[in-house]
Amino acid sequence: MQRYAMREEIPKDASKILAAYPELQQKLLWHRGIKTADDAAVFLSPDYERDLYDPFEIDDMERAVERILRAIDTQEKIIVYGDYDADGIPGSVVLHDFFKKIGYQHFSNYIPHRYREGYSLNNQAIEKFAGDGVGLVITVDSGITDVKEVERANELGVDIIITDHHLPLIDEKGAQVLPRAYAVINSKKDACEYRFDKLCGAGTAFKLVQALLLKRDFGLPEGWEKWLLDVVGISTIADMVPLVGENRALAHFGLKVLRKSPRLGLQALLKKLRVNQNYLSEEDIGFTIAPRINAASRMGEPLDAFELLATNDLSRAGTLAEHLNHLNDQRKGKVAAIVREAKKRLAEREIKEVIVIGDPEWMPGLLGLVANSLAEAHRRPVFVWGREGSTEIKGSCRSSNGVSIVDLMSQAPQGTFLDLGGHHDAGGFSIAQEKIHTLEDELVSAYHALESKETEQKIICDAKLSLDDITEDLHRQIDMLAPFGIDNQKPIFLLEHVSVVRVEKFGKAKEHLKLVFENSSGWSIPAISFFSADKWNINDGNTITLAASLEKSFFGGRAELRLRVVDIIL
Repeated sequence: MQRYAMREEIPKDASKILAAYPELQQKLLWHRGIKTADDAAVFLSPDYERDLYDPFEIDDMERAVERILRAIDTQEKIIVYGDYDADGIPGSVVLHDFFKKIGYQHFSNYIPHRYREGYSLNNQAIEKFAGDGVGLVITVDSGITDVKEVERANELGVDIIITDHHLPLIDEKGAQVLPRAYAVINSKKDACEYRFDKLCGAGTAFKLVQALLLKRDFGLPEGWEKWLLDVVGISTIADMVPLVGENRALAHFGLKVLRKSPRLGLQALLKKLRVNQNYLSEEDIGFTIAPRINAASRMGEPLDAFELLATNDLSRAGTLAEHLNHLNDQRKGKVAAIVREAKKRLAEREIKEVIVIGDPEWMPGLLGLVANSLAEAHRRPVFVWGREGSTEIKGSCRSSNGVSIVDLMSQAPQGTFLDLGGHHDAGGFSIAQEKIHTLEDELVSAYHALESKETEQKIICDAKLSLDDITEDLHRQIDMLAPFGIDNQKPIFLLEHVSVVRVEKFGKAKEHLKLVFENSSGWSIPAISFFSADKWNINDGNTITLAASLEKSFFGGRAELRLRVVDIIL
């Protein structure tokens, strides 16, 4: 079966509508749902004032702002309660920087420990806040499902303002169940008519700061809040929300601010990793910054990642950058060990249409990458579990053959999972200990019951290119559509029957692959694939067909136009 498919040519009338743009750009825009010249102009030229909407359109925003201003006026103790990942931590920095900038001292940031406390609000923390005289808790990237915890806070006289972007609970009649918080800021509420409901957690927190600054003049320089877009940009890209609409503007301007961000911890981290801040890209966020933020909660204390982004102490910034990088190296080592053990076990058993594998000793916070590795190797849905606490089993799941992982979990018999969530290719779950032994059989049955499943996911290529087409001008055309992510995927091109001049392996353990091609003018064009040194059997002189994206690397201070391998057909 052919592993790739080409996008259809666009209609002739579409070419007339988008005639102001080069032929390739027309095709890329059309297949992203951009069908008019006006829409194309908006998409290719983000505008801060035009593309960011009025925060007071979000339901409960007025009430939340009123309560926070009252807390400021009466010098109440405020807790900013953020999630422990690369959305909640930068989102917590948004509110931290706001309170610091206006000179408010009666607040502190709290981030729960991933393994000791778990996700979102917990009663033990709420009771401690009440005992310390806290009057107001503002959540970031969490809280929308914490019905019981908010009730406990209400009993203790602690007001909760929820800022979140996750889906609320649903009752047996299909109605949303919201916590009885003082205010719930979440554009996914049925009652919310905000025109964009795909913000991440940090984006939602940013809208709250926008509203506070619109409501009261704190004497800050006009537009000061734009400096917060560096951390909002990190979250918007790292949390894999759709990079369209308001998110596209937040990611676009977030990258612009990141490239000149004065955050000492961020600068120290980038310097250590030899990433040029001036040319920071969405891939640097996804593969360099976000993993080290997440490593803090997976391997240590999440507040270390928060402090990295918030500190103004140069020495502390350097220490934290070193520490988080070390934690990330430890994480990679542990993940690699789990992958090796999982592959060893799978080699000794029958491989079914869905793989379920786990161990009580495996840390759930590490299992997403494990599931991803196994799904790629076996090209089928994979569920990997570990134990968190005494009885509850948690895990991550990935799919690489076109089957929606959420549909698959939803197809399992009711009561199979205690909790589940995610999107088409990736998800998470929790399950009672007594259910884990039958989970694989249940999911295999669910797999067969899915009527519309694809047995082989094809790579969708946007256009065919020759090596002579790889030019700076082509890269500029593509780069105008960046930043890339969910609902705005990086374009993939098909290069057929190209000759490999040289094969190289690089990296500390020679784990990465580099192929070198030459165009008709003799210019070298490299193509790289990370962690793929042994994935394909390629030698100098081989002719291959290549699916790849086009990018510009600035590693080591040298600009290089190159291909990023998506797949190779020998």
